[in-house]
Amino acid sequence: MMRLANLFAASLAALWLSGCATGGTPPTHYTLPDAPLADDAIDTSADRLLVIRPIRLARYLDVEGIVFQLDDITIQQAKGHQWAEPLGRQLERGLRDRLATRLPDTRIMLDGDTARGDAPLSLRLEMDRFQGRHDGMAVAEGRWQLRDADGELLSLTPFSLTTPLEADGYPALVQALGQDLDRLADRLATAIERLR
Repeated sequence: MMRLANLFAASLAALWLSGCATGGTPPTHYTLPDAPLADDAIDTSADRLLVIRPIRLARYLDVEGIVFQLDDITIQQAKGHQWAEPLGRQLERGLRDRLATRLPDTRIMLDGDTARGDAPLSLRLEMDRFQGRHDGMAVAEGRWQLRDADGELLSLTPFSLTTPLEADGYPALVQALGQDLDRLADRLATAIERLR
């Protein structure tokens, strides 16, 4: 009986591998949920300006596949579930839009949209984790730096956010990661307000 079970398992493995070898189903692509934007035009006369510098991703996050943590030490990049565009770009735009709604009297711009020395306040985000976890949580961890126009460090703050997935699967994971980004924007907006 054990020999029959081993043969069955080997047959299933061979079928699975042959499906992978022929390409199988094309990957599904995902984008982070959009932030709701106000209907008003952006106030270009706002007194304050915040520039979001390029986001630094941990190397294992700077990949096409959505990352999932299988246990305490094992990370896997999904082959069939991928980001529709580089994660860093999505995070930069997502933070810009979320902060714009939370700080209506501040112009929020990405690094390439303004001259280097033009920003009285700049944000640099380092993302160490932005992934699903084996216990059904979406995890976002890292630190942010806020600097003034002279480059002086005003704030260096770590963050660790977790959001439970509402269902199984990658769509639920991407939605939960979007909620982590919402909560990060809340914390950033509060920190920026305190610097006034």
